[in-house]
Amino acid sequence: MAHVAVRLTPGAAADRFDGWGADAEGRAVLKVRVRARPVEGEANEALIKLMARVLGVPKSAVSIQRGGQSRTKMVLIEHLSEDDAKARLTDL
Repeated sequence: MAHVAVRLTPGAAADRFDGWGADAEGRAVLKVRVRARPVEGEANEALIKLMARVLGVPKSAVSIQRGGQSRTKMVLIEHLSEDDAKARLTDL
């Protein structure tokens, strides 16, 4: 299983990855934008769909472990190791 910290920006013009950045404490976070608004979990669902599609795993293998109501989230990805997930996300 892989854990990826994500900084989500809802309401964007397009669903896309903006590369890697750092949070206030210096930890690596993946910056992601989605078109969906943060209403009734729509932005979280869009994040899950986007990550599953890009990583080539079923949607059921991607879940938000922490931060469901926050812009910074911890995403759990089953079927991939930490190294595999980060390699696939770095190549975007």
